[in-house]
Amino acid sequence: MTEYSLSIDNLFVFVIIMARFAVPKPIQQAVLMMGIIIALVLRGVFILLGARLIEDFSWIFYLFGAWLIWTAIQQVREDHDDEEQQDSFVVRLLRRRVRVTDTYDGIRLRTHVDGHRHFTPMLVVLIAIGTTDLLFALDSIPAIFGITESAFIVFTANVFALMGLRQLYFLLGGLLEKLVYLKYGIALILAFIGVKLVLHALHENELPFLNGGHGVAWAPEIGTWTSLAVIVVAIGGATLASVLRMRHQPVER
Repeated sequence: MTEYSLSIDNLFVFVIIMARFAVPKPIQQAVLMMGIIIALVLRGVFILLGARLIEDFSWIFYLFGAWLIWTAIQQVREDHDDEEQQDSFVVRLLRRRVRVTDTYDGIRLRTHVDGHRHFTPMLVVLIAIGTTDLLFALDSIPAIFGITESAFIVFTANVFALMGLRQLYFLLGGLLEKLVYLKYGIALILAFIGVKLVLHALHENELPFLNGGHGVAWAPEIGTWTSLAVIVVAIGGATLASVLRMRHQPVER
């Protein structure tokens, strides 16, 4: 549930990228699948690294928690439409260094133009999706580690969530921009899990300058069922509020 909820945010970016690079509808599903495979490989590396850090440095939960809380604040302050105006540094660098055609050639990465080999916009789209998802992994992977420290469960949760994006993209693609309160639900989830991680870090504290290197007794442990309830209420409430707003908005003529 955590990964599915946070993956909804990825959909906003996927929709923006597909529209920005004018990906033809017949190849959108193939593009999405290739992007998901790239994301799985990158996230697998992140998960292994995160599991190792947690095993060796329990205080890493303080950093994870603080990062999620800061990300939640940014989630509320920023507008997804702003992301449409910006390309990642990698994409901008690629456009300057590599010859890229203006048109697609199916799902091919390279094609011939006037006897010369050029890359197609497909390469730029895949890199944009992969690098963007890597940024989202900085949020979702620490969040899922706040519920379980098993690297296997973290990875399989990411697999199911990312594969579910394929169906959600085509099911909700046109509806996402109307769910105006969804970002607040996602922000609430990130903030909640961030606080949960900080409390867990306090409970298992090993920092010598904090409480003499001992756990803080008053720091409560938040259970998995509580986390699940918060996620369901946050996403359900944000979706319901968005739907009610749509129903009460005047119809544009």
